[in-house]
Parts: sequence; structure tokens; C-alpha cells
Amino acid sequence: MTGIKRAATVALLGGGLAAGPAAAEVTRFETVATEAPAFQGRAFGERGQARKITGRATIALDPADPRNAVIADIALAPRNPDGKVEATADVVLLRPERPNGLLLVEIPNRGRKLIGPLVEGTSTEASGRLERPDDAGRGFLLSRGYTLAWIGWQGDIAPGNGKAGAPMGIRLPVLAGVTGPSREEWSFENTTSPVEAPLTWPAADLDPSKARLTVRARPEDPRETPPGLSFRFVGPTRIAITRPEGFDASALYELIYTARDPAVTGLGLAAIRDVATFLRHDASDRNPLATDGRSTIDRAVGFGISQSGRVLRDLLYLGMNEDEHGRMVFDGMMPHIAGSRRSFTNARFAQPGRNPGPHLDRYYPADQFPFAYATTTDALTGKRDGLFLRCRITSTCPRLMHVDSEYELWGSRGALVTTDTRGADLAQPPEVRVYMVTGAPHFAAPDAKTASDPGCALPVSPVHAGAASRALLVALESWIADGVAPPESRYPSRADGTLGAPAHLYPPIPGLPYAGLYNPAQWVEPGAGPLDPPVVRATYPLLLPKVDPDGNTLAGIRLPLIEAPRATYTAWNPTRGSAAATLCNQKGGVLPFAATKAARAPDDPRPSLEERYPEAGAYAAAVRAAAVRMAAERTLLPADADEMAREAAEDRLAR
Repeated sequence: MTGIKRAATVALLGGGLAAGPAAAEVTRFETVATEAPAFQGRAFGERGQARKITGRATIALDPADPRNAVIADIALAPRNPDGKVEATADVVLLRPERPNGLLLVEIPNRGRKLIGPLVEGTSTEASGRLERPDDAGRGFLLSRGYTLAWIGWQGDIAPGNGKAGAPMGIRLPVLAGVTGPSREEWSFENTTSPVEAPLTWPAADLDPSKARLTVRARPEDPRETPPGLSFRFVGPTRIAITRPEGFDASALYELIYTARDPAVTGLGLAAIRDVATFLRHDASDRNPLATDGRSTIDRAVGFGISQSGRVLRDLLYLGMNEDEHGRMVFDGMMPHIAGSRRSFTNARFAQPGRNPGPHLDRYYPADQFPFAYATTTDALTGKRDGLFLRCRITSTCPRLMHVDSEYELWGSRGALVTTDTRGADLAQPPEVRVYMVTGAPHFAAPDAKTASDPGCALPVSPVHAGAASRALLVALESWIADGVAPPESRYPSRADGTLGAPAHLYPPIPGLPYAGLYNPAQWVEPGAGPLDPPVVRATYPLLLPKVDPDGNTLAGIRLPLIEAPRATYTAWNPTRGSAAATLCNQKGGVLPFAATKAARAPDDPRPSLEERYPEAGAYAAAVRAAAVRMAAERTLLPADADEMAREAAEDRLAR
């Protein structure tokens, strides 16, 4: 019978969750709610129904352990009576009746579960809720027998306290009385004045003369303090800005001030490490995934989308794929749409939500060297480093699939994953594959359609990476479980001539506003003084994908929509109106082919639909051929190939 059992508080020895040994990474797991069966009794094939557990995990870290020393400020953190540093993370678990032994841990993105919209075809709301039968979408993950886990890690997300659909966060220790410089940047997308804005960290002094506010139209412009620009502190965590004339809605406002009471945000990374290894290895009744005194998990995969993909790269770079007992945490990792970036998490006064984009947040330290998994030398700084450097020393390097949308090459410096800082091709470590979903924007909704956006020059692209992601996840499972090599990397490269300089990449296509815009890769250092802004020291060469005569990119995982095209699909889209001469953040574009030869512009090199698919059924046949080929290459599952072929055959616009 479906039911929800709630426990207000489970003490250390209560609820069957006995206190663990002193060295345990997770000292307490508090169950807040259990739903059995979940999804109102929906079954997932031979794997049966699912159980959902919502809880909180408390970790306790030894600051003297060398594996924890990498966490910024852990030595200053308050300690419990055992001398450990504690944090408590939100946790959500989904487990089928008959699991296959694989734990799939999705790192929440700003407290949200996003694997549903990507892999299951659900809405973000349904993915967060996980209550109704349709909230599981396709049911792909549970039908394969995966046990799913989400672990809160982001300290500036208010914990959800077990409420369905609430953001997932972590409770972190605070360094009371510690002060230091912090920087905020806003683009309000309106002209309201005065306008209020939140501060990530409380101000230590509410005297405006002790802080510095500037404005500029574009990231590259000099910072200004024109007449009419002023601000006041509304309180320790909020300011009101009076805006000057002469700047539009996209202007960038930057405040540098002295903040106080930082949290030890790097403990969020330790929570991912320690809760994942607890769920995998702990055989006691403290572990909700253990049965009859044994663990039901024999392998684990870390999965992260966008911000959380960058966090996975942080975890790897900092050597935190090794737990406190020297064991590998994740056998496999799949950072999705991370580009060459990491996150601004493991630092004093960190801001993990910052995402350096074409216009906003450009100079936060979330995308600095090293960019690649292979160990290389930075041509600008002389440093030698790589994301696999530390795990190689400890023999804890996972088998890793790096999956980007094509947008990441334009907006997230993606080419630096596969090239060095001089622009030369890099050989990937043997444990790494890199893939790009051709024509895809950063993250399209599963039901996205080509649609106009008032801020973008082109209609926005609906290319969705879900089908490719499902196939690659199955290939990663086979790689770590059975040693079956996955598909070879599919990413632009200089070696095969699919990666080149930004200039002259596209043929002259009428209506295609290509101007060589992209988000540059820059070496950024902190300012000299506490109220000085970051300084750009130099710029790295950045290469971009080359295209075919239709304007569609040559390399990558070319879905049937690209292989049998009806339009040019770009992973870039210029802005229109405000923030001119830059890219629409995270969006691609679509420029349809002419319907007939007569309607095609004389200077358009792209054949019309009538010329490409002259016979009834020609388009459907082209889609089927592309889908069958991809299924044979294991970049598409047979079920998805059949679905795409069926949809093409039913598409009245293609007849």
C-alpha cells in the first residue's frame, strides 16, 4: 500500500540508524520521508516498483587527514567534540525493487534535479517532484535497474528540509568573524532605478565609502563611476543602486566590498565524496541502501549537468575521487555541458552559482587553467597541471565521458578540453572519451520547438541531447561493468580538419548573421588591492568547429536532424537589442532551408527541401538511414532510432 512515513528527527541511535565508527565519513543518516512504492505504484519493467527516500546525511571530516587538506579553510572551521568538522547534506534516493548494483549520483544543479529533463523527457518541475507516475518520464533509468541518488552540496542554496521539489542544499560551518574581499556583478535587464540587489555574503561594514561600485556597458570596457551612480546598504546582505544615465538595461554593475562570516563551501565537494562512498560501501543498517548486512551497490557513476558537471571536474581535479580510506568513489563520471570550466566553490567567499558567460560573470575564477584532463603546461603562466594529475597518483581515475553541446565550444571554451593552451591537439588519457552533440544549444527542453526570442537574432534551436545521452550512459555502464570499450571520441579536432580559427568558418549564407562572436578564454588574476577588480593578463587561442556547405558542423554526434537536415542549426545566436555584439547566452539558432527551388534565394548555397528530398518518403528514408547507422555505432539506442524514424515517417511537413 502506498504510504509516506515521516520522522521528525532520528537520533543517532534511533530509527535503526546506529552511530558509526569514529572514522566513518557519514556519522548520521536521518530519514525524513519514505515513499514505498514511489510514483504512485508505477512499475519499471522487470525491475519492479521503486522506493523513494528523502533524508539528510551528516559528514564529519578530520582536518588533519591529507585527503581533506585541499578543502579551503577547513583548518579554521569549528569542530565537534571529536575534533571533526561537520556538515549536513540533503539526500534523495530512488531504488527499484530489483537493482542492478549501479549507483548513479546526479550532482544537483543549483539545488535542482536535471537528469529528468535530459534523459527521461520530463519537465524540471516533475524531475524535482518525483511523485506522480509521469514524473519518472520514460522510466529509462529505473528500468535499467539504476539506483539514483542526489546529494546537496551548494552552501548558498537554502536546504529544502525534505519538501518534495524543494532545492537541495547543505548546512555548512561558518567562520564567524572572518572578513575579506568579495565581489558581486549584476546585469538587471531593466532600467529600474533605484534597483535592489542581493549580496552573496554579508557586508562587514555598511559604510558605502568602504566599498566600490562601478558600471560598464560590456565586460571589456573600463569600469566607470559616472555622475548619478551611487548605492546604499539596505542591510548586511542587500544594497540599493541608483543608476546613472547613458547605460542600457544590459549594463554590468560591479560591487567590491569587505564581507564577513564565510562558510566552508569546499565541504560541499566532500559531501558528494563521502555520502556517495557511504551509500556504496556501508553495510550497516545506517545505510538505507544496505540489505541484510551487505551493500547492494558494486559500482558508481557521478553525473553532472552544466554547473554540476563543472563541480564533477572540480572533484576530480582536487583528488576527491578518492575517499578517506583510499577507495575510488566513482568508477565512472559523465560531466555534461561543462566545457573547459570548473566552478568557484573551493575558496573563501566562494560563489558556486557563478557561470562565466558571454556577457555576465566573465572574470570569476571558474574557468582558469587547467582546462584539460591530460597534464599540460600552460603557455601563459608556465604551470604544469591537469584534471587527471592527482587521481593518477592515487590510482583513482574514473572512466570518464565528457559530453558537451556544441554551444560549449562557443560559450564555454570547449576546445580547451582537447587542445593545449597554444591550440595544438591533445591526446586524451585512455580513460577519457569526449563527445559533442552537434548543433545543440546549452540545454534545450525535451519538448522544445524552433521559436523566436526577442533578444536573439535567429529563432532559437530546439536540438535536444537526450537520445545521445541515453546511449552514452549505457555505453559508460558497459565500459565500467564489463570492460567494453565505448564509441570513439566525437569532438572537433585540428587533426581531422574540423576545428579552426573563428574567422571565415561559414559559407556566405543569406540571413545567417555570423560575425565570429564567441566567449573568449582569458588568464584572469585577482586585483592588487582588496577593492581592486580582477585583471585580464592575456588571452588563450580558442578554436571553433568547422561546418559543411549547409552551415551545419562537421564533427560530433550528428543526430538524424543534422544528418538529414531541413535547416542550418547553429550553436551560437547573436543578441538583438541590449548587450549588442555578443552571444545570446546558452542559445543556438535555426535558419530553415527554402521549401522549393523557386523560393530559394539566388545566393543561398543550400539546396531547398524540394531538391534534397524530391520523392515522397525521401526525408523519412534519410532519417531512418542516419538513425540505423548511429545505433550501429552505439551513439543512439535502437529504441530511440526506431522512434526517430517513426516520427519522420509521420511528419506531414516532410511529405
